[in-house]
Amino acid sequence: MIEARAATIGAVRPGGAEVADYVALLKPRMMSLVLFTSAVGLAVAPGSIHPVLAIAALVCVAVGAGAAGALNMWYDADIDAGMARTAGRPIPAGRIAPGEALGFGVALAGGAVMTMALLVNLASAAILALTIGFYLFVYTMWLKRRSVHNTVVGGAAGAFPPMIGWAAVTGGLDWGALTLFAIVFLWQPTHFWALALYRAQDYARVGIPMLPVVAGEAETKRQMLLYAVALYPVTLMPLPMGLGHAVYAAVAVPFGLAFVGLTVAVWRSRDLAQAGYAPAKRLFAYSILYLFLLFAALLAERLMGLA
Repeated sequence: MIEARAATIGAVRPGGAEVADYVALLKPRMMSLVLFTSAVGLAVAPGSIHPVLAIAALVCVAVGAGAAGALNMWYDADIDAGMARTAGRPIPAGRIAPGEALGFGVALAGGAVMTMALLVNLASAAILALTIGFYLFVYTMWLKRRSVHNTVVGGAAGAFPPMIGWAAVTGGLDWGALTLFAIVFLWQPTHFWALALYRAQDYARVGIPMLPVVAGEAETKRQMLLYAVALYPVTLMPLPMGLGHAVYAAVAVPFGLAFVGLTVAVWRSRDLAQAGYAPAKRLFAYSILYLFLLFAALLAERLMGLA
C-alpha cells in the first residue's frame, strides 16, 4: 500500500503550494513545544542575556525546529502517505515536491545554526545543530523504521531544546540544564506510547516498529508505567537544586501524581480497544498539559523574582 501511494509523491498538483503548506512543513505544534522549553531553559539559566540576543536565540530555535520538521516530512513522505493521521501533509498530498521541501529544510537549518553562532554563542549553535542532526539522522533515518527503541533514544532530540536556551545564556551546560533535559527525555516515552496505543494499526500498516506493534499492548503499558514512575522523582530535582521553589512544588507534586495515576489507569485497562482507547487518549492529552505546567511554573517563578 505504501508503494502504491508513494508513487504519487512528487506529482505536485497544479497551482503550487500556499503559505499554509510551508507552515505545515514546519510542524508548528512540535515547534511550539520546542520553542517553549527553550525559552524556559533560557529564562531559568543563571546569569543574564541581552533581550535582543534572547529574542534572536529563540527565533533561531524556532527556525531550527521548523527545519527539522521539514526534513522529517521530506524523508518520511512515503510512510506519511500510508497513515490516516499524516496523509494530508503537504508532500504526500501533492502540494509540495519532495525536493522543494528538502531545499527548504536545509536552508532553514543552515541559516538558524549560523545565525545562532554569529549572534549568540557557539555552544548554543552547536547544540541546535546537534538537535537538528539527531532528529534527522538518528531518529528519522535510522531508528524510526528499524528499532523499537525509536521513541526512547530518538526522543533525545526533543529533550535538547532547554539546553539550547540554557547555553545561550551561560555559554555551556551544567546540572541544571541536564535536569531539564532529563525531565523532557523521561516524559516522552509515556506521552508518545499513549498515542501509539490507539494508532498502532496505522504504524503497523506502514511498518514502523513502535512498541505496541512489536511487543504488544501489555508490554507497552508496563513500559509506560515504568517511565512515568521514573519521571516523578526527576521532576522534583529542581527543588533541592534551587531551580524550582514553592510554585513549582505546588505543580510538580500533585500533577506528577496525577500523571502516574492516569498511567496506572492505562496499565490496569484489560481491553483498551473495547473502551475506545479512552484511558490512553486521556493520558496523551494530559501529558501535554503536564509538561507545559511544569515548565510554566519554572518560568512563572523566574518572572516573579522567586528564582
